[in-house]
Amino acid sequence: MSRRPLITALETHDIRFPTSRELDGSDAMNPDPDYSAAYVILRTDAAIEGHGFAFTIGRGNDVQTAAIKALAPFVVGRRLDDLGALYKEMVHDSQLRWLGPEKGVMHMAISAVVNALWDLKAKIEGKPLWLLLGEMAPEEIVSLVDFRYLSDAITQREALDILRRAEPGRAERIARLRSGGYAAYTTSPGWLGYDDDKLRRLCKEAMDLGFTQIKLKVGADLRDDRRRMRIAREVCGPGFRIAIDANQRWDVGSAIEWVNELKEFEPYWVEEPTSPDDVLGHAVIARALAPIKVATGEHVQNRVVFKQMLQAGSLSILQIDSARVGGVNENIAILLLAAKFGVPVCPHAGGVGLCELVQHLAMFDYVAVSGSAQDRVIEYVDHLHEHFVDPVVIENGRYQAPEAPGFSAAMRPESIAEYAYPGGPVWLGAGSEALESL
Repeated sequence: MSRRPLITALETHDIRFPTSRELDGSDAMNPDPDYSAAYVILRTDAAIEGHGFAFTIGRGNDVQTAAIKALAPFVVGRRLDDLGALYKEMVHDSQLRWLGPEKGVMHMAISAVVNALWDLKAKIEGKPLWLLLGEMAPEEIVSLVDFRYLSDAITQREALDILRRAEPGRAERIARLRSGGYAAYTTSPGWLGYDDDKLRRLCKEAMDLGFTQIKLKVGADLRDDRRRMRIAREVCGPGFRIAIDANQRWDVGSAIEWVNELKEFEPYWVEEPTSPDDVLGHAVIARALAPIKVATGEHVQNRVVFKQMLQAGSLSILQIDSARVGGVNENIAILLLAAKFGVPVCPHAGGVGLCELVQHLAMFDYVAVSGSAQDRVIEYVDHLHEHFVDPVVIENGRYQAPEAPGFSAAMRPESIAEYAYPGGPVWLGAGSEALESL
C-alpha cells in the first residue's frame, strides 16, 4: 500500500451469543455465561479495516462497549504511526487511567482498540500478525513495551538479550509452524453443566482428534468432581494430561484441601485456584501442591501482577489472555517476563474469538521470544469459530499457523447483524432464518 490509511471512524457493536442455553462455558463461578464481544471496527479512507474486541460473558457488555467508544479521540483522524507510542498514550492518559489504573473495563477497552490497530497494521503489511511480529527486529519489539514498573524484574537490555538469543533459529521455527502447527489442548469435554455421558463421549472424541491434554472444570461439589475425574481418567487412561480449572472458586486453604482430594486422578495442573489478585496465596498453593502445577492468567489484570507472580513463584504455567490486559503490546511484555523467569506460556482461549487471537501471540512467542515449544499448549474450545472470517484450524490436535493477513479478529457481517444485542434476530426470538428477510 503506497500510503498509510487514515482512520476515519471507530465503530462499536454489542454482540452476544446465548451459550447459556446449552450450558456451554459453564463452570463453578460462571454457571450461565452468554459469551459476548464488545466489538470494534476501525474504518479507514482505504479499502481496509481493523477489527478487535473485548470478551465478556453477557451482562455488562454494553458497559464494555461504551468504554471502547470513549477511546475514539485517540485514533480517529490519525494514521497508523508508532504503535508503541500510541499504546502508551492511551494507557498513560491520566483521566482514563484513574478508572483503573491499568485494569478493569477501561484497560480491556484499550486492549480491544490496540488489537484492532494491530489487525489493521498486519493487513497493511500483508502478513498474519504472528509472522509480522516474529520478523521484527529485537529493537523494534522492545520499543513496543512499557517497562514502567518492570525494571526490577526485567530491563530493556535483558529483553533485548532474550530476543537476540532467539534470532538465529527464527526462520526454522517459522517453517516448523507452517508445516506442523502448534500443540493445543481442549476444554470442550469439561464444562461443569455437562452430564456424565456427554463427558465420557467428549473425552473419547478429544483423544480421537489427536489432543494430548484436556481440561475439566471443578470446584462446585467435591463428590461430583471426584466422579467426573474418575470418568475422565478411565476414558483417557494413565499418563494422559488432565488439567483442572476452579475459576477462582476457593480460598487458599480450601484449594489445597480440595486438590489433595483429587490427587489420585493425577491432575496435570490446577488453574485459577483462588483470586487472580492473590499473589502470595497462589505461592502458598503452589508450594503445597507441588508437583501438581499451578496455572493462572486469564483474569490477571496487568503486567505488574504477572511480574509479582513470577517473582514470588506463584505459578508454573503462565496463561496470557489476548483481550484482558492492554492488548498485543502488554502481552509482549508478559511474554518477555515469562522468558526471563523460564516459565512456559500456555495461553487462555475459548470464549468468542479468543482462540483466533491468542494463537498469533503463542506463535510469536515460539518464533521470536522463548524459542521453545516444550510443555506449551494453547487452549482450544470448539464453539463459535464459524462466526469469524478467518477461523482457527485444528488438525491432529494442533493449531495450524494462520496465513491470512491480520489478527484473525474479523467477525462475519451476518453474525454481527444476527447476534447484535438487544435488537438482533436471535435476541428478538426470530431465529437465524429471519436474516434472509433483513
